[in-house]
Amino acid sequence: MSNPINVAGGLRTDAEAQEGPRNRAIFEANPSPWETKMENFPKYVRRQNLTRFLALYEIFKRTLQVKGSIVECGVNHGFGLMSWAKFSAILEPVNLTRRIYGFDTFEGFPGVSEKDRSASSMHVKEGDLRADVHDELSELIDVYDSTRFIGHVNKVNLIRGDATTTIPQFVEDNPHVLVSVLFMDFDLYEPTRVALEYLLPRMPKGAVLAFDELDNPLWPGETLAMLEAHSKRSLRIERVEFDPYIGFAVLD
Repeated sequence: MSNPINVAGGLRTDAEAQEGPRNRAIFEANPSPWETKMENFPKYVRRQNLTRFLALYEIFKRTLQVKGSIVECGVNHGFGLMSWAKFSAILEPVNLTRRIYGFDTFEGFPGVSEKDRSASSMHVKEGDLRADVHDELSELIDVYDSTRFIGHVNKVNLIRGDATTTIPQFVEDNPHVLVSVLFMDFDLYEPTRVALEYLLPRMPKGAVLAFDELDNPLWPGETLAMLEAHSKRSLRIERVEFDPYIGFAVLD
């Protein structure tokens, strides 16, 4: 039987696990003002985190000319949500109709089904990956709006709760919504299945459907939901050449 994979840390080596604490010690020892240190953030951020930021940027660029909003399914601490928001503010400051919607419980997994079980994931449980950052993100969104062009027009929206309920309600309440990027990061089968069922029909040609855990032994449910949603046709699953995790398809 395969060894369990750490839910949050993945396959990090001991050296990689120590990289964060070592960088933190250096950061805290630096006498420069906090703002100066943040302006020089690449000094302290792990290579893997910069890799993810650049991978999201490459996906965003694919849909600059595609009509629709960005939907992130699984916000966690807000890395992706605020990356999409800032890419939009930088690259398309007058695109006032492109919203960023983030779905999350902000309380961890609401449940784990049998389709989420594998030899590597039997230890995954309800409440894992909890990130109670809803209020913090709301404040950060206010700061983001205060300095961007057309900041008086709402851009980023958080939808809190179990996605199997909130996504159908969201579609009912927002019949106008088109989706240019659907980024699947729920990790689990059931919310991924529901998201694909309700949001795929709203994606035009050229839109990007992206997954964070395809072909990942810790998260079989995401792959199963994708295969079920596309049982009648195969997707061309691409990857950004420098990132090993995210798989995406440009819809045709």
